[in-house]
Amino acid sequence: MKENEFLVLIEQHSGILYKVSRMYMDSEVDQEDLRQDIIFQLWKSIGKFKGDSQFSSWMYRVAINTSITYFKKDKRRPDKTEIKPNLDVVDEMEVDEKESQLAHFYKAVKTLNKIEKAIILLFIEGYSHNEIAKQLGLSSGNTRVKLNRTKQKIKELIKTQGYEF
Repeated sequence: MKENEFLVLIEQHSGILYKVSRMYMDSEVDQEDLRQDIIFQLWKSIGKFKGDSQFSSWMYRVAINTSITYFKKDKRRPDKTEIKPNLDVVDEMEVDEKESQLAHFYKAVKTLNKIEKAIILLFIEGYSHNEIAKQLGLSSGNTRVKLNRTKQKIKELIKTQGYEF
């Protein structure tokens, strides 16, 4: 695959990079670093992409595996400090409500284990139980159970954050 073709595919599926990086990293700087690492890993392993599946499916697999590895390395860094932005914002009802919902969702997702994160991410992207199972090496039945439990867990985590549905 030529570099231009690769860049076009990355651009077409850039949403995957943003979703995965936001699920695994808190700060925008760390998210950007992770996205760059994912792109690098995709480029390094593009020769292994045989076209048996959609590019986006393969991209998810590489992105999730890279994120898990990156996340583990990041947790070991001793100089890791978290800077929380000041969230005092003027009330813009709909925008603020959607942002609030999204913030609560991502905060809950960050507490999930790596398999739960991957399952919910693929589910949100519209993958079927069978496709998720294949991506993660699980049985279809096990995927259904894990997905239902993960959805319930997210709901409970969001409720404990004080958000009402």
